[in-house]
Amino acid sequence: MSKGGRLIASGPVGTLSAPGVRQLLQTLLGGYWGFSLNDAQQLQPAKNNLQNWANQNGLFGKVRGGVVVADNANSEAAAVWNSKDNPAAVVATERSTFFGWRWGVDTASSPELDTAWLKAAVNRHVKESANTSNKVEGGSPNCSTSVALASPTPVRTGESQIKPQRAGESQIKPQRAGESRPYTSFPAPLTATAPQSRPIPNVKPPKSEEAIDQLEQAVRLDVVPNSNAPISSSDAIALQQELQNLIGRVDSANLTANAIDNNPQIVKQAQPTQVASTRPGALVSTTNQAREIAKNLPQLIAQQKYAEARQQWIQAKANLWQQFPVDRQLAQPEIRAVWLDRGTIVRARNEQGLAEILDRLSKAGINTIFFETVNASYTIYPSQVAPQQNPLTRGWDPLAAAVKLAHERNMELHAWVWTFAAGNQRHNEIINAPANYPGPVLAAHPDWANYDNRGNMIPAGQTKPFFDQANPEVRQYLLRLYEEIVTRYDVDGLQLDYIRYPFQDPAAGRIYGYGKAARAQFQQLNGVDPISISPSQRDLWQKWTEFRTQQVDSFVAQASQQLRQKRPNLIVSVAVFPLPEQERIQKIQQHWEVWARQGDIDLIVPMTYALDTPRFQRLAQPWIASTKLGATLLVPGIRLLSLPVIGAFDQIQVIRDLPVSGYALFAAENLTNELQKVFGNTQGNIRQGEIIPHRQPFKTAAVRYTALQREWKFVLQNDQLRLPQTTLSTFNSQTEVLQNALDQLSAAPSTSKLIAARATLTRFQSQFRTWMRQENIDNPYQVRAWENRLATIERLLRYGERVQLRR
Repeated sequence: MSKGGRLIASGPVGTLSAPGVRQLLQTLLGGYWGFSLNDAQQLQPAKNNLQNWANQNGLFGKVRGGVVVADNANSEAAAVWNSKDNPAAVVATERSTFFGWRWGVDTASSPELDTAWLKAAVNRHVKESANTSNKVEGGSPNCSTSVALASPTPVRTGESQIKPQRAGESQIKPQRAGESRPYTSFPAPLTATAPQSRPIPNVKPPKSEEAIDQLEQAVRLDVVPNSNAPISSSDAIALQQELQNLIGRVDSANLTANAIDNNPQIVKQAQPTQVASTRPGALVSTTNQAREIAKNLPQLIAQQKYAEARQQWIQAKANLWQQFPVDRQLAQPEIRAVWLDRGTIVRARNEQGLAEILDRLSKAGINTIFFETVNASYTIYPSQVAPQQNPLTRGWDPLAAAVKLAHERNMELHAWVWTFAAGNQRHNEIINAPANYPGPVLAAHPDWANYDNRGNMIPAGQTKPFFDQANPEVRQYLLRLYEEIVTRYDVDGLQLDYIRYPFQDPAAGRIYGYGKAARAQFQQLNGVDPISISPSQRDLWQKWTEFRTQQVDSFVAQASQQLRQKRPNLIVSVAVFPLPEQERIQKIQQHWEVWARQGDIDLIVPMTYALDTPRFQRLAQPWIASTKLGATLLVPGIRLLSLPVIGAFDQIQVIRDLPVSGYALFAAENLTNELQKVFGNTQGNIRQGEIIPHRQPFKTAAVRYTALQREWKFVLQNDQLRLPQTTLSTFNSQTEVLQNALDQLSAAPSTSKLIAARATLTRFQSQFRTWMRQENIDNPYQVRAWENRLATIERLLRYGERVQLRR
């Protein structure tokens, strides 16, 4: 395509590919496969369709397919499904056509309809290129010349072609640039405009080698359709468990929505659809069918019917996803955060453009924004401390505008800053700086740089130079910069990103941290230059690892203390990697458990990014269950890139059923219209006075408990929970006792009321296990979800004690 080709694709293309491949396909096609539809639907022309080629006779009929999600400003629906909201069935860009069904498969559509669509798509591309050169650069001399090189369609480049850079991520592994003397100046653009588009590179993306993607791949549970490969006993258990969990999430979400509505007519309309059972001739509800499939999976696998087991599992999952109440309100008070990335800010161009973005986020129910304020040592605003504002935002102050706009919409705005990552080769390309430019701060202060054990400022295979974390001048500079941000602007919080060393592998001889200051300090403490020691020298190596880890720990403590002195109510958060604790210390010297226990931070936001729910849960669960985080709140991160709309909703439902107080979405640029609509339906607009857990933990605890009571009342009224009369009487009285204790604490917080509420909650939790003994046998997922929500209230009380009573 980089040489003028055109692309026609059909079906769930790329859904099983590596993340890098999916992203490139998504860029080429202008969209991605969202999800399969339950039954055949009528194809019809898209409303306001300007693509005349797709309005011909013979193109419309019944087809069994799925929803294609357009995610590019240059792509639009050429045809839609005749179902609720008319989701896209065919998506087209200037150079691609994407059919939302398996072309050429008899069970999907008729040969006549398939032929008509193929002819229409081919003729469309032939006509579009008729007036262009018929010489395709690099093409075979035997290749037809009727499709020729055309002006490349604008694609997401610069700020958005590669997803916003954070925590060591990049979409395609870069070439390593040679080190040279820091570049001290480069021409700035005349106006603060977004960079021009570039053609799609003619490359085959390799399997992702990014740390964040490797982390996801380590816990993946792949289900390849139609594969008859053997299923191991451990995978069989995992498949069965995930299907049972998904049934639980669907039931839990519907219960929450029903309890909020508490309208018999609405509840009746929301009953699950009937589908064919695995038993011939039987009709059952979607959830019952899924239970039947989960129950029968071990038998199918024992009979070596691996393909059938996979097909039934995939179909059950697709059917269950359709049962989520995505058109009904169900959110409770929770942190609903999003990272508003530099690329989106640049494309806004001015306050009016930024207002449109925040309007979308507000309508989607987002209440907390992590606003990218310092990136690669450039500030997004005109600074008196940093040497340069981002050249693409000169002429206006995005941070001042964002604070004002966010507060007008009852949203919090937290400044998101790169801490120890000093530059970015990707950003150099965007602003036309030399590839090896280390950023404006290191260019002015080369002695502040850090190095690997080979003398490279940027480690092999990575894209960012880092500061020397041990250099006192670096630390003072960063503290002055952050102080400027929190005193000059009315930000609600500060988020530290890249609060670590770059990734290393000591076993492979890749080590980092040999800045001048670090080497001198370590040698003074231990009598040896760290460059001369190796992992085989266990005692010294342990000291070297502890030394570097302590540089990060002490900076977090120092920054937190100084900034809170200036702004006592400032929320301090960190974006971190969810690697196992000891592995993380060895590889990036990031020990966020220490920061949490010491109370240096308020929120931990682990980047638990995954393309499916089982992987997401496996990444997030260990940290949600951790007892090492003190009173700090955990807010798992969800990456929207290439994630289906219902897949994103499903991951959020995982969060809502676990003992956490919210989630963070990465990033604003990936918030599609379809996803925004789902969010608008389920978590509404932000209203004045809306509760945010990290700001009003005691009030959040009381309101969330009221929501729990509402669910219990609903299931009791509808005979979905049966308790003996004596148990029911005790249960009802104790729920009221706990509600009163939480309400009193919320109304007038004090140490004595906190002690009383905590004791009442502990007693209630203990009794709850007894009351729900039978229900735990019949419906274990829902009981677990209720217990998790009680645990969330307990954590909110612990957090509230620190921030409302002790700070």
